[in-house]
Amino acid sequence: MKRIGVLTGGGDAAGMNPALRAVVRMACQHGAEVIGFEKGWLGLAEGAYRSLCPHSVSGILDKGGTILRTFRYPEFATEEGTKPVAKTLEKLKLDGMVVIGGDGSFRGASKLIREFDLPVVGVPATIDNDIPGTDISIGFDTALNIAIDAVDKVRDTATSHGRIFVIEVMGREYGLLAAQTAIATGAEEVLVPEIPFTINDVARRIKDGYARGKKHAIIIVAEGAGKASYITFELQERLQRGIRMVVLGHVQRGGAPSGYDRILASRLGHHATELLFDGQHGVMVGMVANKLTTSSLEKKTKHEGASGPVAARLRGFFILPGIPHRGVFFWYNRMDYVALIPLPRGFPCDTSSPP
Repeated sequence: MKRIGVLTGGGDAAGMNPALRAVVRMACQHGAEVIGFEKGWLGLAEGAYRSLCPHSVSGILDKGGTILRTFRYPEFATEEGTKPVAKTLEKLKLDGMVVIGGDGSFRGASKLIREFDLPVVGVPATIDNDIPGTDISIGFDTALNIAIDAVDKVRDTATSHGRIFVIEVMGREYGLLAAQTAIATGAEEVLVPEIPFTINDVARRIKDGYARGKKHAIIIVAEGAGKASYITFELQERLQRGIRMVVLGHVQRGGAPSGYDRILASRLGHHATELLFDGQHGVMVGMVANKLTTSSLEKKTKHEGASGPVAARLRGFFILPGIPHRGVFFWYNRMDYVALIPLPRGFPCDTSSPP
């Protein structure tokens, strides 16, 4: 391979820069030219790109976000939106591509494979950690630590004033970030999209806690479980206590990547590039049981959305027929999840041995 492309797509995640750095350094060691697309998929359509070398990625290990920037380009799903991408690819004559991003980016990557016969390797980077085929994605650990730090600070004031706080974290369809934050901070409640709940049940459990002597409460809410403002208002009506709302929002995306994310991103970026040069493509690299793995990139786009009482994207905690495991990491952590979240009566939970 003489020339490869690389882009960062979808929502930014801390660790994208270390992954990019690893890709560039490894490709240059193989004597290849690296083309970095500015603004992600939009840059691929607009022909916005630049050559990258080890000097270009020097000093970015500790930088959050992505130096290439990332914009969404939903038009790529249409025939008209594909034409400018085809023009860019024809001009550059790339021999391969590394795509760093989440499920949306992998849908685009799969299209590059199908329609342009371009060798592509994916690197999972999303704070939601909702990509099958890896125990953990780039950015999740940093986002988790940011959320934990924020909740710890909020608990100080909750304790001082004897208040209830509703704290919203990211997670539209997948509640792992909320669940892990709740486990790590000892939250009294956690509400996630995958598990049904009623405000009355939440209020009852909070009342029970106060009856047992609690003086304050922390409720973690994944954004996809319901609007924090609505939940706060409804609980205020039922409990008649001081309740405050905190929305962490995009602060979870920013900041320097954690040490874990820097190392994870470097390993995944390195492995992805090596695979590309070894002729192995159409795959996503991942980390399962602390071992580098690969899985089909095409399958990353074939998941069910959140529907019914359980979202099929909750893989590895609650297993319904036809919903596969996501990995050992998820199996060992799901029991913590079960212990923390009150389940509706009759809610199925797999108690089999780990894979």
